[in-house]
Amino acid sequence: MALPVRESHLYIGVSNRVRYTIYMTKQTILTGIRSNEEPTIANYLGAFVPMVRMQQELAGEYQINMFVPDLHSFTTPVDHDDLYAKTLMNLKYFIAAGLDIDDQDTYIYRQSYIPAHSELTWVLDCFTYVGEMSRMTQFKDKSGENSDSITMGLYNYPVLMAADILLYGATYVPVGEDQFQHLEITRDIASRFNNKFGDVFTVPLDTKAQTSFINRDSGLRIRSLSDPTKKMSKSATDEKSKILLSDSPEVAKQKIMSATTDSVGEIHYNFETQPGISSLLQMYALLTGRKQEEVNAQWEGKSQYGEFKAVVASAVADFLEHFQARLAAISDEELLAKLERSERAMTEVANQTLLRAQQAVGLRPRA
Repeated sequence: MALPVRESHLYIGVSNRVRYTIYMTKQTILTGIRSNEEPTIANYLGAFVPMVRMQQELAGEYQINMFVPDLHSFTTPVDHDDLYAKTLMNLKYFIAAGLDIDDQDTYIYRQSYIPAHSELTWVLDCFTYVGEMSRMTQFKDKSGENSDSITMGLYNYPVLMAADILLYGATYVPVGEDQFQHLEITRDIASRFNNKFGDVFTVPLDTKAQTSFINRDSGLRIRSLSDPTKKMSKSATDEKSKILLSDSPEVAKQKIMSATTDSVGEIHYNFETQPGISSLLQMYALLTGRKQEEVNAQWEGKSQYGEFKAVVASAVADFLEHFQARLAAISDEELLAKLERSERAMTEVANQTLLRAQQAVGLRPRA
């Protein structure tokens, strides 16, 4: 499959050290789908639905790269026996949520299937400072007091993330706030490299511009069912705290009915004073496609927590029944065929960027 060309001409770029050719393309939006744990209904509402909506609204105007960072997956402990299967299953979850894999502007690929990710990471490592990596908040949070058993992969993965972004000239990288620091270090590494060797890399926009472009809904606050002071997390060990997309409708119903709420005695939409009830109100509005204000008005001031939970439980069960039916209908052959097509195309793009970097540092002859 040839490199996707979006314009009828080529652009010859000349840095102060290296001469190279770039195909003019649509601006690229890049996002990663980590495949470690089983996703929850919060992941569906907060990540899957916005991604599908972004494709529906922006494909055609932008190129959308959705990749699976499977090399990132074992920076922390993981069951290696089922990692490959989970990678494919998590892609299926997005398809069941409505992602169109036939869209010609959407590319789905696995990080480990494109060697340029690993190769560029080493080059970038040599232009990244130890102090920068040591200040990464996520590394400090995850390593805690067990620094002797923390792997270099966890320490180094922001550089791999930088390679993931820079290989494809991504302008937009929709990430959550917990990844803002990694996006900024990507910009720092790319700028440092460009300052030394010329315009080798496209520098992604800063976090303020990213947030403005994506218009991410910061109002989504689906809470743990057992401790509503915390968010619902797929990595939580308490199975009752989360609704997995693989839960049976009946199991999900039971989890909703036993969800921790409060002792206020009246239903109000207020995440500060009643996070449990408010989370259920939000979940119900999103799953039924109704406006939040309309749902809030229906239940405001009522004291029947059990009746309300039953209505939410029914909506969750209906959602899971239909979602899982769509999931079961997805063809493995069609998914693998899409992956292979995308991986061939993106390998060409990534290899061009890698070559420019290799020429810049003197590993390949300069044109």
